[in-house]
Amino acid sequence: MDNAGYITLSRQGGLQREMQAIANNIANISTTGFRKEGLVFAEHIFATDSQEPSLSMATANVRATIQTQGPMTQTGGVYDFAIEGEGFFLLETADGQSLTRAGSFTPNQAGELVNPDGYALLDNGGSRIFVPPNAQSINLAPDGTLSADGVPLSQIGLYMPVDGNPLSRQNGVKFTVDGELETAENAVLLQGFLESSNVNAITEIARMIEVQRAYELGQTFLEKEDERVRGVLQTLGK
Repeated sequence: MDNAGYITLSRQGGLQREMQAIANNIANISTTGFRKEGLVFAEHIFATDSQEPSLSMATANVRATIQTQGPMTQTGGVYDFAIEGEGFFLLETADGQSLTRAGSFTPNQAGELVNPDGYALLDNGGSRIFVPPNAQSINLAPDGTLSADGVPLSQIGLYMPVDGNPLSRQNGVKFTVDGELETAENAVLLQGFLESSNVNAITEIARMIEVQRAYELGQTFLEKEDERVRGVLQTLGK
């Protein structure tokens, strides 16, 4: 295969991975706390011998999480919390600590606040949050202070990666950070709300059509290039 074919194949591979990311975004339009994912395209230049110019190919292996605010949905749930601004809830999982924007919690049998997967929500000191089983009213202040019957229990921790430390998506709406965390200073917590997915259906469908057309154009080019090469070989073979 000549250089034009290799270049087109590298682009096709990136477009295919981007299509998968878009399809995953669309599938999670209704997922609470979901963060849209995109692909970063870059140019990779290969050096050739002195008689030939360098060869430039497209790479798209880096996934980027889009951190725009999702719309707020009012639920009225006592243990439904939403973050307005930057930051993530911190969860204690079997594989270590994870970050999430999905704020649906409930007390487990021990009275600890956990998410639907059973992972414990942590406070600003990294400890689990306990709610008395006989509490008549639970209130959450904008700064994350959780109170039962007017008595402060704990302050929910909101964290974000230190600059330069990238987020890695585990699965669904959970993330890990390669590096240290810092406190999210300007975030506000809302009780009785959940943050919806930040995926815009119209934008994603339009992008899917655009990527699909680009992929089809690349496929047509490869087919034409294959026909050209076959024609040359047949001519030379006569």
